[in-house]
Amino acid sequence: MSVVEQARRARGAAEALAVATRTVKDAALHAMADALVARTPELLTANAADLAAGREAGLSAAVLDRLALDEGRVAGIADALRQMAALPDPVGEVVRGATLPNGLELRQVRVPFGVVGIIYEGRPNVTVDAAGICLKSGNAALLRGSSSAAHSNAALVAVLRDAVARAGLPADAVQLLDASTRDSVKELMRARGLVDVLIPRGGASLIRTVVEESTVPVIETGVGNCHVYVDAAADLAKAVAITLNSKTQRLSTCNTAESLLVHAGVADAFLPAVLAAFADAGVTVHGDARVAAYSEAVVPATEEDFDTEYLSADISVAVVDSLDAAVAHIRRHGTGHTEAIVTDSQPAAREFVARVDAAAVMVNASTRFTDGGEFGFGAEIGISTQKLHARGPMGLPELTSTKYVVTGDGHLR
Repeated sequence: MSVVEQARRARGAAEALAVATRTVKDAALHAMADALVARTPELLTANAADLAAGREAGLSAAVLDRLALDEGRVAGIADALRQMAALPDPVGEVVRGATLPNGLELRQVRVPFGVVGIIYEGRPNVTVDAAGICLKSGNAALLRGSSSAAHSNAALVAVLRDAVARAGLPADAVQLLDASTRDSVKELMRARGLVDVLIPRGGASLIRTVVEESTVPVIETGVGNCHVYVDAAADLAKAVAITLNSKTQRLSTCNTAESLLVHAGVADAFLPAVLAAFADAGVTVHGDARVAAYSEAVVPATEEDFDTEYLSADISVAVVDSLDAAVAHIRRHGTGHTEAIVTDSQPAAREFVARVDAAAVMVNASTRFTDGGEFGFGAEIGISTQKLHARGPMGLPELTSTKYVVTGDGHLR
C-alpha cells in the first residue's frame, strides 16, 4: 500500500478520533496496554530477529540496547499507556473565551491536528509512545521507524491496531509505513494536504533532512548541544554534582550536557575536582588549552568539539572570563535545547535566564530535567527546539491546534 493511500486512511480515522470521547480513547489505551502484555512472547520473538540482524550488521552495543525488548521493558511500555490514560484530555479545552461587546460569545478551544507523521530511529518504545499520545490527543498516527527495528515495529503495530479496533475506534488510527526503502520517507514528506504535521525524532542528520526537504509542516525536535556554566559565584560542590549528573545520568539523550563552561575565577578550585569526577565516571574531556593545563588526560578540543552532540562518554570543556563570554559561547555553539547555570548570585542567574535563547534554562539544576514526565506533563512526543506553536517538552496539549467557536443569536455585521 502506498503512503498516499495510508495517509488517506489515516485522514478517515482522524475524523472519528476527533469526536471520540475521553472514555473511549482511554479504554483504547488500556486495551493497547493489556494486549502488549498478553502478547509479549510474539513481540520478543520479533525483537530477537531485529537484534540478530543488528549484531550481524555490526550495530554498537548502545544501539542494540536501545533496540532490545524484554518482559520488563514491554511491561514498562504498557504502563506508560496506562499513565497516559490518566492524563487530562486536551481536546475541547477552552484556551480562552469572552463575551464580546456586541453579545457574541467567543471561545478558543483545542482540537486535534488530524494526521501526524512521525519519523524516528531504532527505538521500539517510540512506536507505542507515539501511537498512544496521538490517539489520546485525537490524532491518527503514521509511523515511520527505522529498518533496524522493522520486525519489532511491525509486531507492535499489529498488536496496537487489533486493540484499537476492539475498543471501537478505527484500526487505521495507527499505521506503520514501510521502512525497507527511503521512498516512504520521501512520500510522507510530500503528503501535504493529507498529513497535517511531521515530527522527526532522532539524530541531527535525520532532523535536518526532514526540515529541509518536507513540504508538510515540521515540528523540529531533539538535537541537544546542552551546556552547564559554572559561574564565579557557584557553590563548587553543588556544581560538581550537577555537572556530573547532567553528563552521566544517561549518555544518549538530547538533554544530556555535552559542554561545560567554567568561569576563570573558580577554575583553579573547580576544574581539578570535576576532571577527577569525570575520570572516575569514564568520561573523556575535550578541553581548550586552559583546561588542558589541569590534566594530561584532557584531549585538545577543536572548534568542532564545541559544536558536537556526543551522545557518548565525552564532553567539551572551556574556561571563560565572564558570564558575557559564557553566553556568547552558548549562542555560537548551542542548539536551543537546554542550558544551565550554577550560581549563588541572583543577578547572575537572572541575567543568564534573560539572555540565553533555549527551550529550557536551568538554574542550579541538572539539564536532565528537561523532560515531559519530570515537568509533570506526563507523556511527551519529544523536545521541541523550534519557536512556533510548541517549544520544550511536547505533551498532549502540544499535539493539538485550536479553533475559534463564535456563538451568536442572529448577529449580523
